[in-house]
Amino acid sequence: MSIYILKRILLMIPTLFGVMLITFVVTQFVPGGPVERMMAEIEGRGIAGEAAAGPAGGLYQGDRGLDEERLEQLKKLYGFDRPPLQRFISMMGNYLVFDFGNSYYHHKSVVELVVSKLPVSMSLGLWTFMIVYLTCIPLGISKAVHDGSRFDVLSSTVILVGYAIPGFVLGIVLIVLFGGGSFWNIFPLRGLVSDNWNEMTLIGKILDYLWHMVLPVTASTVGSLAVMTLLTKNSFLEEIRKQYVMTARAKGLSENQVLYKHVFRNAIIPIITGFPGSFITAFFTGSLLIETIFSLDGMGLLAYTSVMNRDYPVVLGTLYFFTIIGLVSRLLSDLCYVVVDPRITFERMQ
Repeated sequence: MSIYILKRILLMIPTLFGVMLITFVVTQFVPGGPVERMMAEIEGRGIAGEAAAGPAGGLYQGDRGLDEERLEQLKKLYGFDRPPLQRFISMMGNYLVFDFGNSYYHHKSVVELVVSKLPVSMSLGLWTFMIVYLTCIPLGISKAVHDGSRFDVLSSTVILVGYAIPGFVLGIVLIVLFGGGSFWNIFPLRGLVSDNWNEMTLIGKILDYLWHMVLPVTASTVGSLAVMTLLTKNSFLEEIRKQYVMTARAKGLSENQVLYKHVFRNAIIPIITGFPGSFITAFFTGSLLIETIFSLDGMGLLAYTSVMNRDYPVVLGTLYFFTIIGLVSRLLSDLCYVVVDPRITFERMQ
């Protein structure tokens, strides 16, 4: 086991390096980098450009634009005065100790910025994760047991219709219906909590938080139900039709004994093995459209603004961290195969 884990960890190193190298190279050829954006602001905004220059100081030269000396100061301010290879090596050295630098756009450390956005993404991700798993597994089992029945057909129709509706469209519909649009003003539309949250009692704070999460979680969950439900159903159907199930029934076992003692532990394997990856990514993923519609400032909105503003420390820093998270979650998923299925050994996986 330790040898297999060591091999996988060693394979993560070139994968992570390759991802960062490709992304870094791409950023070097994308027009409108931080230096160009600052030059445009300084030359186009007059005196306001002088304030925008911040630490560079004295960069604004009126109608004359920027001379070479001032341009070099600006490049040095953003670290573009060194060759790309040297900058990449320096960046990776800092990333090894999780030093991601400071944001060009938000003027604060990348770690501090990400931590400030995580509560929104964690709230959406964890609630969506729990609702999907707690709903889809029993629903998928029930559909497999009653395959072809009216319940199976009706439930499949409902979840497939939900799957066909994009999350942001459903979010808009929910706002119109229940968020003070054209019908009922029932649920709040902005932030995770109310403005007077600090003045509430503990129970009041919990209820206020849950009330704020109803619409965004609903919008982000409905489209995810179909995949997990049908995966569960098909997995159980495949096991139910196998010979050992017929043998168990022939021995006089009840349907519940056959289902939960024999079928369940085999059919649940492909579902459980994806559990670690889904659980870990639920902490860090964000949805730009859902966050925008419901005025939630989370990771999705941060990622979008960072790319649009060429905020390379945020883009590359978060990519590095999330790539590590993704690689670790894949390793944990593979380890789960061995834990839940004794027929699989590490010797076969190597």
